[in-house]
Amino acid sequence: MDNGKQYEASVAKKVTWIGMVVNILLSAFKFVAGIVGHSQAMVADAVHSFSDLTTDIAVLIGIKYWASPADEDHPYGHERIESIVTAFIAIALFIVGCGIAYNGIVTAFEPDTKSPEAIALIAAVVSIITKEWLYQWTVKKGKEIDSSSVMANAWHHRSDALSSIPALIAVALAMAHPTLAFFDHVGAVVVAVFIIKVSFDILKPVVMELSDRGASQTQVNTIDSIAMNVDGVKEVHSIRSRRVGKGYFVDLHVLVDGNMSVQDGHDIARDVKHQLINKGPKVLDVIVHLEPYETSSKKNK
Repeated sequence: MDNGKQYEASVAKKVTWIGMVVNILLSAFKFVAGIVGHSQAMVADAVHSFSDLTTDIAVLIGIKYWASPADEDHPYGHERIESIVTAFIAIALFIVGCGIAYNGIVTAFEPDTKSPEAIALIAAVVSIITKEWLYQWTVKKGKEIDSSSVMANAWHHRSDALSSIPALIAVALAMAHPTLAFFDHVGAVVVAVFIIKVSFDILKPVVMELSDRGASQTQVNTIDSIAMNVDGVKEVHSIRSRRVGKGYFVDLHVLVDGNMSVQDGHDIARDVKHQLINKGPKVLDVIVHLEPYETSSKKNK
């Protein structure tokens, strides 16, 4: 690993660890405030804050494991370990969200419902301010090292700040008058919806990857254009790809002069591979199949 990558990994780890510590402390504070302050909305919001730990854990595990080079048991690398772990986390979040929503609904009309107390309102305000600060700082660091995972983590922080707003409103209304205590349950359900949405947002790209979804047509066109610009390439076809981790494995057929030597053909294939990895849309590795241009042209007639 060169010095540039070492620095990027170091910054990513630092940002992620700080974010994780803040998430844990903030989630614990909101959970206790929700219990002590009799606010289901705040308890639900605390659980949602824990959802931010999913991306924190994913980044930290990723740096240590799926960033490791391929080996005999994993010739294509270890990137899909991230996807499997993330899928389990998303499913767990979905179950938690459904549980919070169910509890908020079935207890909404209980006559002995207590109105939330001031500590729950304070926790909501602290959450919004803290998470927005964490978002701004994480975005700045993500841009500094050009890290998509750190940037994604930043937006997860902002989603947590936004989800605290309905909790804040629900707690404030319930505190304003005992007859409005019902809105605390409504807030719990709203936050539960945020949690469920986050679980789907996390799971969707994982399912796409595990089902070997290929690159978009725009990305395929870019791959075709890059390959065609390599000296000696007459034609390109049968471009296939599949997503693994943050990028794509690509294989394609390249037509070259059928009279050239094997060495010359090999050099062209090497150039195509290098160009696609360096300039292509998140291309991780490439397999180039060489074909003689004349033979292929006769088959197409």
